[in-house]
Amino acid sequence: MPQVQSPWQVTEWSPSDELKPVGNVVLVVVDIQGGGLENPFTPTRPEQTFMPGRAERNARAVDLVAAFRDKGVPVVFIQEVHKPSLVDIGRELDGAEGPHCIEGEQATELHPGMDPRPEEYLIRKRRYSAFFGSELDLVLRGYHAETVVLIGGMTDVCIHYTAVDAHQHDYHFRTVTDLVVGSGEELHEAALRAMKYLQRDSLVTSGAVTDWLAALPAPTATTLEEIA
Repeated sequence: MPQVQSPWQVTEWSPSDELKPVGNVVLVVVDIQGGGLENPFTPTRPEQTFMPGRAERNARAVDLVAAFRDKGVPVVFIQEVHKPSLVDIGRELDGAEGPHCIEGEQATELHPGMDPRPEEYLIRKRRYSAFFGSELDLVLRGYHAETVVLIGGMTDVCIHYTAVDAHQHDYHFRTVTDLVVGSGEELHEAALRAMKYLQRDSLVTSGAVTDWLAALPAPTATTLEEIA
């Protein structure tokens, strides 16, 4: 018998070519790490996989960060870090991952071009969600943010759980579908569908973001001072 589709299932997840932000916007760069290594993310367990295209998307993410800065729109950087003792890793070893993002290792460092400026925030997290046990909500409220734009990885892990917590903190979130990378194509797609289930306007293209930025006026000295 044919499978009956639930009326609540999200099957159409094409990203929008329009950002449709609400209120002030902040770009949240989630775990774009690797420290410049050519192959920083080797599997820690046999069942762990990685979606292709990370290097190309990271390069484009650097350009997007620069575009946000040029228009005076705040950028917040997120970095997952764990102590070598793993005292702070919690239940993250119960799933597909082994020890990862260890403090002091080059692969844990931010990707080149993602260095926060003195006036910008770098938030180091100990869990997959960028909100959990961190000051992210406090920082976003300082910027009077209502909409967060998410880029980075992985789509089905840290991006997904950060989007869920953004939703539950009453933020609008916009996930840039061609600037996030998952642990596999199917898991990437499934996570995007799950995010669209939460917010119908949550999936956007990088073109939608750059078009929105292009339409913004050039920042004034006063605007830049307020952001700093």
